[in-house]
Amino acid sequence: MIASCVRNKNPQQAQQSVLQPAANQNVFEVSDVIQGNTYTYLQVKENMMDRWVAVNKQEVNKGDVYYYDEALQMTNFHSKEIDRDFEVIYFVNQISKTPLNQQPAMGAGMPAHSGKVAASDAEVEITKPEGELQIADVYANRAGYSSKEFEIRGVVVKVNDQVMGKNWVHIQDGTGNSGNFDLTITTQADVQVGDEVIFKGKLTLNKDFGAGYYYEVIMEDGELVNKKVS
Repeated sequence: MIASCVRNKNPQQAQQSVLQPAANQNVFEVSDVIQGNTYTYLQVKENMMDRWVAVNKQEVNKGDVYYYDEALQMTNFHSKEIDRDFEVIYFVNQISKTPLNQQPAMGAGMPAHSGKVAASDAEVEITKPEGELQIADVYANRAGYSSKEFEIRGVVVKVNDQVMGKNWVHIQDGTGNSGNFDLTITTQADVQVGDEVIFKGKLTLNKDFGAGYYYEVIMEDGELVNKKVS
């Protein structure tokens, strides 16, 4: 979410569920807008009820009316980027000013949160010794790396902190395979954009977290082996 910096104030009390309102009722009106570094936080009115919603950072204005697909409910969360507590907040995968059922369906090849960062957003160059594993190698042999633990080095290009109780780290090393050059890692380690890191773990293939968070390739619960701060 998905698109950063929402920290679970009490992991033991955290709850999450998918909210799927009745057909043709997935619409809200924006009452207030707070912009963070990664998320846009919206106070909205839906079915005569007020609630808070978080979406990927974008331009939103008070009074705007949006349709959405489904939302992931989080309770007892603290947003680090705006320093605010939310008793309940819904992370929404997609919002649109037109009904989503009037738009082209999202196919399997276009997952909402596929773990990719556009090449124009981050151009990474790392000099690796001959024989060191590259992200291109990981994608070329994804099935093999799903069954054995490996280490991979790259530069952090994006971080979403404490979404669903984990930090979501995107790394690149300047290599790719068939358009795949960005590896997503979930971890409890704290890293920042620009850090050069080494993570250890196994790949999970075709992982569906729900609420539009689908990854063809992801390293879950990665262990930080080394970090070089930029």
